[in-house]
Amino acid sequence: MKRHFEAGLSCREIAADIGVSRNAVIGKLSRLNLTRGRSVDERRLQDRTSAPRAPKAVPRLQFEMLATIYGEADAPVVTGPIDDANRCSLMELREYSCRWPISTPGAEDFRFCGNAAQDGQPYCTGHSRLAYRPNSRGRLMRG
Repeated sequence: MKRHFEAGLSCREIAADIGVSRNAVIGKLSRLNLTRGRSVDERRLQDRTSAPRAPKAVPRLQFEMLATIYGEADAPVVTGPIDDANRCSLMELREYSCRWPISTPGAEDFRFCGNAAQDGQPYCTGHSRLAYRPNSRGRLMRG
C-alpha cells in the first residue's frame, strides 16, 4: 500500500488494485500517517484570507404567508384583575377549580388560584390569558 501511495495512485486506484474498499484504504493510510495535500500552514493561511460569510437571509416569504393565515400576532395580552380570594390547597381543589399555582411549590403559603375554571380548561379566564398567549412573530418565524 505504501508503494502505491508513494507512486501517486489515488485511494480508489489503490483499493481496486488490492481488492478492498476505498474507505478501508483511507483508514489504513490515516493510521500510517500517510497524507497528501496541503500542509496545516497552507490551510490556516487560506482560512485567514477567505471572505467572511454573509449573514443568513430571513425567510421573509414564509413569515408573510404565515402572517396572512394567522393574522398579526403581536397583539398585546389583555390582563384584568384576578380575584385571589378563592385560594386553596391541593387537597381543596375541585374539578372546575383554577389550578394556577400561587407562590413557590414547597413554600408554606403555596396555594392554587381556586377560581372557577373555564369549561374543560385547567385555568380561570384571567390565568388562561396569561398561559395561552397568541402566536408571536418569533414563534411564527421558528415554525
